[in-house]
Amino acid sequence: MLPLSENIAAVPPSATMAMNNRSKEMIANGIDVISLAVGEPDFATPAHITQAAIDALHRGETHYAPSRGIPALTKAIAEKLNTENHIPTAQNRILCTSGAKDAIRITMTACLNPGDEVIILDPAWVSYDPCVTIARGKPVHHSLNENFQVDESLYEKITDKTKMIVVNTPSNPTGSILGRSSLRILADACIDHDLYCLSDEIYEKLIYGQEHVSMGSLPDMDERTITINGFSKAYAMTGWRLGYISAPENVIPYMDKVMQHSVGNVNTFAMWGGVAALTGDQTCVESMRKEFEQRKKYVIGRLAGMGLKTAPANGAFYAFINCGGDDGATANLWLDKAHVAATPGFAFGAPGWIRISYAASMERLEEALDRIENL
Repeated sequence: MLPLSENIAAVPPSATMAMNNRSKEMIANGIDVISLAVGEPDFATPAHITQAAIDALHRGETHYAPSRGIPALTKAIAEKLNTENHIPTAQNRILCTSGAKDAIRITMTACLNPGDEVIILDPAWVSYDPCVTIARGKPVHHSLNENFQVDESLYEKITDKTKMIVVNTPSNPTGSILGRSSLRILADACIDHDLYCLSDEIYEKLIYGQEHVSMGSLPDMDERTITINGFSKAYAMTGWRLGYISAPENVIPYMDKVMQHSVGNVNTFAMWGGVAALTGDQTCVESMRKEFEQRKKYVIGRLAGMGLKTAPANGAFYAFINCGGDDGATANLWLDKAHVAATPGFAFGAPGWIRISYAASMERLEEALDRIENL
């Protein structure tokens, strides 16, 4: 047979999905595994959002939609970004996508030429690097400092081939939030070197005691920032696969071409659920955030009691644990002996660390930590 893509062959599988798949195999074999490897809220999608999609089905909203998204949703997204995030965007700069991950894929495909360099701040979500590679760009990794912030050493990684910096705050996997000083350094680097910034803000609603600042809201950053967001985390809509992009006017037509020649358009009736999510009562979002905050306090407290240090957990729903040794071996030990699935830090460019999600129920979190403590 003829050889397949060397480019794709070089892309590693998702360590998060691999651990989750392994835990599901164990569950299928009758083992009671508690999976804390995947960041998925355990809440049901709020009823008014689900009802909006059902109503759309009954209206016959089951056909092709505009490639950028139904006007009701692109309008709601633009209004949300202007009002809440202080990003001066417009409806014609919005593209709806099949989840935030697809938004990142589309961004890299639309923006990168072979050899273009993209700076990724480690620890980083597992799919940034592969999305760059698949688009034939070159990932360049730069480690955050010991406080999980950006400092001036970032400039050392910028070359004449650098095209983009990826920013993710609140962070997956660490749960940390970049402060204004870090954001200013990132913005200055983009402005000084004429770079794009991909700002992944999927966890913006899950913040505990701090503030969220959008990169696109900073002075002179609107026309070079590509803001990625979605509905999976804030509205417990992971299976809906609904995300969005706000991009500069010169970039969005390229993204639209990628959409037109790949997915075509996002699931039509799901988009009506998105409209309900953004324009409806936001009490559900705050209710889930408060529950996550209570879980965070419990998990971080229990881990500290075991003598385990964690990254600052000020956002998202992850505890990033310094295991003080071989993270792969530790993750396998937890799964094999304690039947608790976690993701080793090497997957995020942070060997020696382990990520667990506290998006599971409090009952399961208590049991998982009991099992780990009793190893």
